[in-house]
Amino acid sequence: MPADLQDIYPLLFSPWLLGLVGLCIGSFLNVLIHRLPQMLERQWRIDSAQMLGQEPPADTAQPLGLATPASRCPSCGHRIRWFENIPLVSWLALRGKCSACGVRISLRYPAIELFTGAVFALIAWRIGPQPAALLWCGFAAALIALAVIDWDTTLLPDDITLPLLWAGLIAAALGWLPHALPTALWGAVAGYLSLWSVYWLFKLTTGKEGMGYGDFKLLAALGAWLGWQAILPIVLGSSIIGAVVGIGMKMSGALREGRYVPFGPFLAGAGLGVMLIGLPAVLDWLGWV
Repeated sequence: MPADLQDIYPLLFSPWLLGLVGLCIGSFLNVLIHRLPQMLERQWRIDSAQMLGQEPPADTAQPLGLATPASRCPSCGHRIRWFENIPLVSWLALRGKCSACGVRISLRYPAIELFTGAVFALIAWRIGPQPAALLWCGFAAALIALAVIDWDTTLLPDDITLPLLWAGLIAAALGWLPHALPTALWGAVAGYLSLWSVYWLFKLTTGKEGMGYGDFKLLAALGAWLGWQAILPIVLGSSIIGAVVGIGMKMSGALREGRYVPFGPFLAGAGLGVMLIGLPAVLDWLGWV
């Protein structure tokens, strides 16, 4: 590697710079989290109408994508200008309110931006000044998006889980991950089959579905990125935290009758935790080394 590139790497991949990049990516994730489920639902409705030989629903005529239409206030329709859309800064400057109608802007938007920025900074600090940090930042961004979408909609879109799975396998094949391709491949297999087995055991025993297929794909992707050794710690950690949160919501009345807490956010959170802490440290802490 040229010496001049080595000299600039500490700046390009510093926690401060990647933290700022994370704030911007977090702003994009807010759009993705809000619009992707709407885009999928719209496409399902169009496909259903075509299968039934009907005209597409009238409300699907207008284009809907991640870039169009421009972001607007859901209350008054005010178009959000560029200087009102600066990550975190604009929310603070506007005091968390729409500049046109004064309706409060959800705290979740700056929270996701700040969390993404913090995760990117932690990755830069842990990985060090090398391009691999960008790879893991992409991994983290996908998990954040999946966690929030699943929490909102109980949906883990194939549009994110499958590319994440393939990206992990390709990265391992190219030598960009700490483990080789066989470890990534068996991690994907173990991740998918472990939850698939639990799903069918629960369904055959109770006649009910305890989770969705998106959870299988998400854990397969985590196995590809982190290796088969990470599957058990991820499942164990996510199950314990998910049970605690679910019981807490049930006792507080936050969980309505007939509803359930999605498992995807806890899988994603456990995967992020194993990545940031490091699999060897996690296995050592569990006494499995």
